[in-house]
Amino acid sequence: MFDILYQDQYLIAINKPSGWLVHRSWLDKNEKVVVMQTLRDQIGQHVFPVHRLDRPTSGVLLLALSSEVAHLLAQQFSQRQPQKTYHAIVRGVITESGKIDYPLVEELDKIADKFADKAKPAQSAVTQYQPISSVEIPVSVGKYPTARYSFVKLKPLTGRKHQLRRHMKHIFHPIIGDSRHGDLHQNRAFAQYFAIKRLMLHASELTFLHPISQQPMTIRCDFDPQWQMLLSAFSAQ
Repeated sequence: MFDILYQDQYLIAINKPSGWLVHRSWLDKNEKVVVMQTLRDQIGQHVFPVHRLDRPTSGVLLLALSSEVAHLLAQQFSQRQPQKTYHAIVRGVITESGKIDYPLVEELDKIADKFADKAKPAQSAVTQYQPISSVEIPVSVGKYPTARYSFVKLKPLTGRKHQLRRHMKHIFHPIIGDSRHGDLHQNRAFAQYFAIKRLMLHASELTFLHPISQQPMTIRCDFDPQWQMLLSAFSAQ
C-alpha cells in the first residue's frame, strides 16, 4: 500500500516509490502494476494524474479525484505555478549554491513521441541547486583512488523533461543511478559500496494552490529507508 501524504474529497498525494510507473505507458507495454490502478484499488475510487514524476524518481506525487479537479491542477502545472523541491545525490563535491540556466531540446521517445516535432527548438530551462553535505568513499574510480558524492537540494524553475538529470550532467555533477545521463563508472562504484542501485532523486516537497479553496498547500515527503541509510553516511563525515 502507498503511503498517503494528504487526502481530501478533491485530491490525494502519495509517496511514490522508486521504480513505479504512474500509469500504463508505451515505455513499458508489459508493465501491469502501476500507480493509478494500484492506488485506485487502495482507496476504492478513480484517480487522475496531474503532473509527471519519472519512473525511477521517488517522492511526492499529486493526483486528483475527479477529471474536473485534474483539469484545474493541470492548468497550474502548465503555468508553472507549483513550486517543487527535490533532493539528489550527485557525483563529485559541490561547495557553492548556483543556478543553471541552460536551454534544453525536448527529449523524444522513439515510440511514445514517434509523431512529435523533431525540429522543435531548445526551450528555456532553469534549475537552482544548493549543496548540503558530501561524502568520500574508499572505492577507486578510474584514475582516482576514492569516489566523492554530494547531497544537494534542487529546485526546477521550469518543467522540462528530465530537466534535473540533464542539468546536473551539464555542470559535470550527474545524479547517481542515472543510466541515461549519468556516469556509469560512478554509478557502479556507488552501487558496489552502498548496495543500492537506483536513481538517487527524490521529490521531497510540492507547494501549490488548492484547486477548490485556493489556499496555498505544501506537501512534504520523508526519505525512505535506503535514503536514510545513505544520509547517515553523509552526516558522519
